[in-house]
Amino acid sequence: MFTIENIAPDAPGVGSALDLIGSASHAVVLTGAGVSVESGIPDFRSPGGLWEIFSPDEYATYQVFENEPEKAWRLFRAIEEKLLPARPNPAHKALARLEDRGLLQAIITQNIDGLHQAAGSERVWEIHGDHQRLHCPVCDTVRTKRPGDYDAPEAREERGQTEYPCCDQCNHALKPNVVLFGEAVRDLESIVAELEPCDLLIVVGTSAHVAPSSNFPHAVKHRGGKVIEFNSEPTLLSGGEGGGLQWLIYGQQSSGPVTDYLFLGKAGETLPAVVELLT
Repeated sequence: MFTIENIAPDAPGVGSALDLIGSASHAVVLTGAGVSVESGIPDFRSPGGLWEIFSPDEYATYQVFENEPEKAWRLFRAIEEKLLPARPNPAHKALARLEDRGLLQAIITQNIDGLHQAAGSERVWEIHGDHQRLHCPVCDTVRTKRPGDYDAPEAREERGQTEYPCCDQCNHALKPNVVLFGEAVRDLESIVAELEPCDLLIVVGTSAHVAPSSNFPHAVKHRGGKVIEFNSEPTLLSGGEGGGLQWLIYGQQSSGPVTDYLFLGKAGETLPAVVELLT
């Protein structure tokens, strides 16, 4: 594995990594919270993040939403407050440029912020859903969020509305169109099909801890593909967090890093630098 901190054409490993990106027949990107940190969206799992304020078991499960929607909506409003001002950063825009040039076939994101689409990316699989729409789990209606949906209960009640939005069709409580704990992830069959021909997976801003996304790099590697990683520090994929790595996929055990090339640094700096060298 090459670890790359100096992105220059003659730096060790850079040329080979660029060749992989330029020659891949079906390159796919997997992104996590780290790609949006530079847009002002903190990692929910980081110290001081939302999961320290709103325990997932207490606020973010489907059961809590069904039994106490008013409680779940405290979390939903807090998330909206973090996401609303965010705008795409240079990392999002660099990935959109790769897609526009035909060097990237799709993005699989664990994020719910919609920033990839806002940056211009068109083929985006949102495995955890999106926060731009509201979903009724009873009649499966999905609608775009409206002004006032995330207002405090007092403000909604002053307008003669329920303290949280309800479905226009069946009057059941709506929730953001996101995957809560206890719900199945979205589009998994389509994502697996997307990864079948993948000969290059570019991992950006994720520590590869959360399944099923954490399995994708291993699956690509198992089929002979390559993995390029953009992260601010080594992860489990690149042999970090304790040294040696062992992994099991399709009944076969292997050891060592899954990542072939690790670009260390902020994704908003490293990704645009790599894309610039590809032009």
